[in-house]
Amino acid sequence: MLDAAGASWEDVSAAIARGLVAVLPVGAVEQHGAHLPLLTDTVMATGVARRIAEGCDGLLLPALAYGDAWTTEGWAGTLSLSPETLRRSVEDIGRGLMRMGVRGLVTVNGHFGNREPISLAARALSEAGFPVLHLDYPRLEALAAELMDSKPAGPGFYHADEVETSMMLALAPETVRMDRARPEYPEFPELFGSEPMKLSAFNTSGVFGDPRPASAEKGEAMIAGIAAESLRLISLWRGKHGI
Repeated sequence: MLDAAGASWEDVSAAIARGLVAVLPVGAVEQHGAHLPLLTDTVMATGVARRIAEGCDGLLLPALAYGDAWTTEGWAGTLSLSPETLRRSVEDIGRGLMRMGVRGLVTVNGHFGNREPISLAARALSEAGFPVLHLDYPRLEALAAELMDSKPAGPGFYHADEVETSMMLALAPETVRMDRARPEYPEFPELFGSEPMKLSAFNTSGVFGDPRPASAEKGEAMIAGIAAESLRLISLWRGKHGI
């Protein structure tokens, strides 16, 4: 693996000559309750992306730290990009990699709101002849069901809960304030998911679920499982595109 954050242009040039792919973490700056930092999604995406880059001998890019976090703008600290800005940012990075001769791009998304902009960017880059694989923590739900003691607040909905708190305890324990961890299981409105809706309309703490049973061991198991499935998908993708 080559970490672009500490690499020179000569390091990158030599790595490109070996035929590597790039790995881009995409996070967000948004609230995660009183016990987790605003950069939780970016820290997690970077941690998972590093494991993936290590496993596929990839070029680990610096994270896109901001994302489309419109749904959590009701809480202080959240800073959101428009979907168009995020899409264009991923496209610009992809086109730069293609110009350099990188063989393809793997995006590692750490925030739900980023999914559509990344997908649209991947489509545009694919049409330009640059392969992109966009990953959203594959096997997350199955791993959460297997490893966590608490139930999610909603189907497939993990935010400042046991899952994310465990992953942060594994990646950046110094940023986690377990003394502030409190559960909240809000009632999701019937129209949730069918119309634009900010989460503060039906949640007060910013926590969805119960973070208190979290542990670093659970977080490490989550990260390892997600990385393993990601590497399996990357192998299939590289085989398909001959990269």
